[in-house]
Amino acid sequence: MIGQRLPPLNALRAFEATARHLSVKNASNELCVTPGAVSQLVKSLELSLGVALFKRLNRGLVLTEAGQIYLPAVRNAFRQIAEATGRVAAVADTGLLTVSATPFFASAWLVPRLKSFHDAHPDIDLQLRTSNVVVDFARDAVDLAIRHGLGRYPGLHSERVLTVEVVPVASEALVAERGMPRAPADLLGWPHVHDAERKGWQRWFQAQGIDDLASPRGPSFDDSSLLLKAVTTGQGAGLLPAAIVADDVAQGRLVKLAEDSWLEDFAYYLVYPTANHDRPKIAAFRQWIISAR
Repeated sequence: MIGQRLPPLNALRAFEATARHLSVKNASNELCVTPGAVSQLVKSLELSLGVALFKRLNRGLVLTEAGQIYLPAVRNAFRQIAEATGRVAAVADTGLLTVSATPFFASAWLVPRLKSFHDAHPDIDLQLRTSNVVVDFARDAVDLAIRHGLGRYPGLHSERVLTVEVVPVASEALVAERGMPRAPADLLGWPHVHDAERKGWQRWFQAQGIDDLASPRGPSFDDSSLLLKAVTTGQGAGLLPAAIVADDVAQGRLVKLAEDSWLEDFAYYLVYPTANHDRPKIAAFRQWIISAR
């Protein structure tokens, strides 16, 4: 049977390296072990096989007839293992790529751009999961995540992919009703929609030098996707990331009400385990999202 009398892999490695160098010392340097450890591994292999693989002469080592017969088979086995390992690794880094993103980023920015990723990498099938919870990479079977925060994720690699520059926007219908504002102060009398903290408009007005504000009125939403929907349907002016609403503005679904913006401390970060930095499918997604932003 195949599983019978297979020598330990370390002993085979010691034999192959020693046969290639015809030197225990050089083999030990390559394998990063002591010469004594190499000699012991080769000796254990010879005892297991019941034959001598080397003749030990004053001037060095030479292979015995048995060693000459054994060496090509061992080398071929290592070559086949290396080739199979490469093929398996290639399969692991194509096929399915699981990305976790916040629902708003996924729907407003990521999904509309994914066709260019599929066109560039047809061998990678992207699976998108949406969540506002920080990913547990050891448990959640996720390759990488896109998160809105400060980029501080201990033990993980994080890279900023999108700065959040907040701008005021409204629907065309609301602009037609109210008229295009000529200055930031003109927006004080507009209906507003808010995020859950209800502080966005206050911060934006203060950034424009306007401090005398009444308590914020109007509906608020704990999900930016809902806030965007409320703005698009004319319920009020809203503050949203410029990069995320750029397509809506370009296609006329929204109107940017002022060039003045407010830069959030939070940004969107690409996050994944540091050990996975060089995996081809993660590198491919990273390069794509950086070029797409």
